[in-house]
Order: sequence, then C-alpha cells, then structure tokens
Amino acid sequence: MAVLRKRRFDELDPFSDLLFNALLAFVMLFAVALIAMNPKAKTGVIDAKAEFIVTVSWRDLDPNDVDTWIQDPGGNLVWFRAREAGLMHLDRDDRGVANDTIVVNGQKVVNPLNQEVVTIRGFAPGEYTVNVHYYDTKDGRPVDVNVSVVKVNPRAEVVYYGTVALARKGDEATAVRFSVDRDGLVTGVNTLPKTLVERQ
Repeated sequence: MAVLRKRRFDELDPFSDLLFNALLAFVMLFAVALIAMNPKAKTGVIDAKAEFIVTVSWRDLDPNDVDTWIQDPGGNLVWFRAREAGLMHLDRDDRGVANDTIVVNGQKVVNPLNQEVVTIRGFAPGEYTVNVHYYDTKDGRPVDVNVSVVKVNPRAEVVYYGTVALARKGDEATAVRFSVDRDGLVTGVNTLPKTLVERQ
C-alpha cells in the first residue's frame, strides 16, 4: 500500500521560485527605467529671449562714467533712469569704478570691466538709434567707447561694431542707427548724428 505523502503549503517547487525571481527582476528593471526617463528638473533656469544685444564698453578700470541711450521706432528711450522701455532693457548701469567694488570677508574685490548691455527682446519695424554719453569724469581724460550691435536670431550676426571717441564730460555721440523691417531684416546702417540726451 503506497503511502501518500501530503504536500506542505510552505514548500515551494523550483518553478515557483524561478517565477518569483523573474517577477522581481522585471519590477527592478521597470523602476530603473522610470528613474532614467524622468530627469531632474533644472531649478532657477530662465530662458532669456532677445533679438538684439547692444554692448557698450570702455577701458578696464577707467573711472569715468559713460551711459548708453537707445531709442526704438516708437520713440521709447532706454537709459539709466528708464532701464526698461518698450521691448528694450538695460541690464546694468556701469558707472566706471564707482559701482565696481564689493567687500568679501573684509577684502575689497574690484571688477575691472566697464560694460553696459541692452537687450532688445523683440522688434518693431523702423529705426533704432544707439548713442553714448560721457556722463561724469573722475580724471578729465577722453574715453574711447566700443559699441557692438548683434542680431541673435536665428543666428548671431554682427550688425555694427565700432569705436566712438568722447573728448570731455557732457559729450554725446551717435554710435549707430539701423532700421529693421517686419521680417527682422536689418537695413540702413549708418552713423548720422541724432541727439537723444537733450530730450530729457
């Protein structure tokens, strides 16, 4: 008479063990795939949009104050007292060495760069005028000012690059005038003088 052996429920056969391990492997692969598909978000990143970037710079460590003035086709003016006008924005009013020092851990740190940057975030058809103004002097010396206008969309293209000589405090000079059509095509680049400072 054969003895029937009762199977215990706590015993697993090799097939069930293999099935459980395969399921565990699939769950782990799924978790890894989810982590790989969900990249970490970049915090604090703001995509800057600009059509033109106007850069005005003068000799490093020069103590004199040169200001940028830009007029758009609508007559809006951006300058140090109107840092936003129309679609234009003055990023920083550089006053020579007056605002180029900070104190870190008791040590004085000097930024030698003298530069003002204006971004034009969109454009209206018509003429733009870029002027520079010798606002204040610490040493009475003439200042040579470099001006560049770069169209950045759809690719970087230099519209103008040149140097303007400012002989004394109060001098104003037109660096460049240029026109933009509805499609963003730049035409009519010239340096004909136009006063902007006296209008204020």
